[in-house]
Amino acid sequence: MGRPTPLVLNLKDTSNELLGLRPHTSHTHSETPRRHLWCLGPQPPRRETNHKHFDLLKADRVSDMITLGAGGGGGVTGLLLSSVIETFPGGKLNMCHNAVDRHVESGRGDQPAIIYDSPVSGTKKVTTFRELQEQVSRLAGVLARRGVGTGDLVVIYMPMVPEAMVTMLACARLGAPHSLIFGGFASKELSVRIDHAKPKMIVTASFGLEPGRRVEYIPLVEKALELSSHQPAHVLIYNRPHMERVSMRPGLSLDWDEEMARAQPHDCVPVPSNHPLYVLYTSGTTGTPKGKPVGTPDPGAFFRVMSEHGVSSMFTAPTALRAIRQQDPEAAVGKRYPLNRLRSLFLAGERCDVETLDWAKRSFGVPILDHWWQTETGSAITSTCIGLGNSLTPPAGQAGKPVPGYNGLMYLSLSLSLSLSRLPLPPGAALSLWQNAALFKELYFTKFPGFYDTMDAGYVDEDGFLYIMSRSDDVINVAGHRLSAGALEESLLQHPDVVDCAVMGLDDSLKGVVPLAMCVLRNGEQEVAAEAVKLVRETIGPVAAFRKVLFVKGLPKTRSGKIPRSALADLVNGKPYKISPTIEDPDVFKDIEKQVRAALGPPAL
Repeated sequence: MGRPTPLVLNLKDTSNELLGLRPHTSHTHSETPRRHLWCLGPQPPRRETNHKHFDLLKADRVSDMITLGAGGGGGVTGLLLSSVIETFPGGKLNMCHNAVDRHVESGRGDQPAIIYDSPVSGTKKVTTFRELQEQVSRLAGVLARRGVGTGDLVVIYMPMVPEAMVTMLACARLGAPHSLIFGGFASKELSVRIDHAKPKMIVTASFGLEPGRRVEYIPLVEKALELSSHQPAHVLIYNRPHMERVSMRPGLSLDWDEEMARAQPHDCVPVPSNHPLYVLYTSGTTGTPKGKPVGTPDPGAFFRVMSEHGVSSMFTAPTALRAIRQQDPEAAVGKRYPLNRLRSLFLAGERCDVETLDWAKRSFGVPILDHWWQTETGSAITSTCIGLGNSLTPPAGQAGKPVPGYNGLMYLSLSLSLSLSRLPLPPGAALSLWQNAALFKELYFTKFPGFYDTMDAGYVDEDGFLYIMSRSDDVINVAGHRLSAGALEESLLQHPDVVDCAVMGLDDSLKGVVPLAMCVLRNGEQEVAAEAVKLVRETIGPVAAFRKVLFVKGLPKTRSGKIPRSALADLVNGKPYKISPTIEDPDVFKDIEKQVRAALGPPAL
């Protein structure tokens, strides 16, 4: 393979304003989808690598957002900024029918639809498509009986239980968009979303279960409603079995079991192709979520689940693999479980380092395939598509090749005309921001008019594989040299004692910024700082000016496994930092701050 041509995907600071991404329901159409092209804009070459750098932008005109069709009964979505734009006039369908009813109608009613296996509660339950259809249609009847209709939004604030999936499908059955919010979010964060989404109803649960403790949801909901100016008509409460039953004030509170017992099944409501399906909040305001340490993970849980249920393919996050590797570096526990049916393991949610990839390949014995996508795109931008004959042994560290809809990426050249930018976004892309199309255009299409700004940094090699190194705000400018935090972390993770790490910029009077690494070690404190620095200098070069390493007990991560490097950078530089409400264990920040101040001294005034 020849030398790669690096590409820097355009950089842009994200807004702290609450963003609600609004995909719409998919629809069927016989037309074959057109390919979606990308285009390049040149930047000055980077001296330290002698490679050309470009801005990689998704070609798209905001004024021409339309939805394309897909054959074979599949659905597609598009980006919509104006209600004037209408796609496939007169065409209607229902996503719940596509996800549930059609499988029952085609004779698959007795096939498992959901396998629920909870090591925390010890619950194992299989739900067939026929059973799922019954539950979903009855819950849709509950929602309709209580005033939820087509276009009314429902907030879902639940733990990861099958009833959360049932609720999402029931909303889709009625044409009522839903907004799924992590169960256990702090009341302040929940209230912000309630005021922004203005739900007709909130569906929640009595408790969330975590190792060694439970989270009481109802007090959080009650406090959120006290803080909210908008008030829903009802709060439907799913009381978890074998636990005390809870409720809220009469007139507001509804009991799941009681409502389901007297509900009548509700048919699917056909909706137009540009009808909203769900709202995702991709960033939040300042606040501290409810999160505590949950103890040592069971390194054999993944292997047991895959072995017991005959899993052939699995999606997980690199953070989960790192946690297993830290506890079971030789996969000795995992080898107790035969994985005869496992064919592939897919990664998503964050970039995976090469060391973890190699460990996973050895431990699971199947191809480990990474992806690149964003909340905004709705589905993968690049991937290893097995069904399309992609190689199962791609180069280490890549995120695949463009999926259909992004195939133009393989034909990038400096001669591409801006006229190509009048192509639509591919299937799965968000329509807009919920109730704020102007902000959507400002955030994603203003810096490079007519193009979608991915805000990610990476490069493409000569064989067309894409490598995503970091978010744009994770690029560290050291004395004019732009360095990827991901590349620095990649070097550090080559050390056998480093199981996780994060690199951020530390203010420096001479170079402006120098990299600072926080590393989690396999077996407690060890003197590996000098070896870690040597690794970076060998792989990146002295231009990185890399000399500072701190060893920490753990790193803060979102529920999808992302490290908040910008918050850590503010912390090490003595600036006020914001803790995202999606951080699983915010107390990690306190431990890190103590270690940073002990190592670097008090912040400059």
